[in-house]
Amino acid sequence: MFQVSSRIKIPRDDIRMTFSRSSGPGGQHVNKVNTRVMLRWLVAASEELPAAVCQRLRERYPRRINKLGELIVTSQRFRDQSRNVDDCLEKFRQLLLSVASPPRRRRPTRPTRASKERRLQNKRRRSEKKQRRRRPGGGDES
Repeated sequence: MFQVSSRIKIPRDDIRMTFSRSSGPGGQHVNKVNTRVMLRWLVAASEELPAAVCQRLRERYPRRINKLGELIVTSQRFRDQSRNVDDCLEKFRQLLLSVASPPRRRRPTRPTRASKERRLQNKRRRSEKKQRRRRPGGGDES
């Protein structure tokens, strides 16, 4: 089981990993070794994840989910495969943790008296500045 949090656990069998050649530095070694890791996890088929969490995951990360409904996470940060696997799993954990709890509802608040006063003061200053730019005598040219 892959432990995401105390409430969320995902069976390792549901997580599929594929490996390919990584880009970036490494010389001749990079052309021989499959160090890039691509994690695939079928979101809809997961019974361990609550429906609300699945929905938030789809809404928040639509580009990470392909047409088959698989969440895709990749890592090629390191030069060896095992560290990229760990990095990929950590990214996956962070994605799930970011949608695990529902977002807090915003409580509408009113502006304070001081903030209203500041806004009006700024408006007065701006108005006076623009009035000083005008020609003296009312500006009638006709």
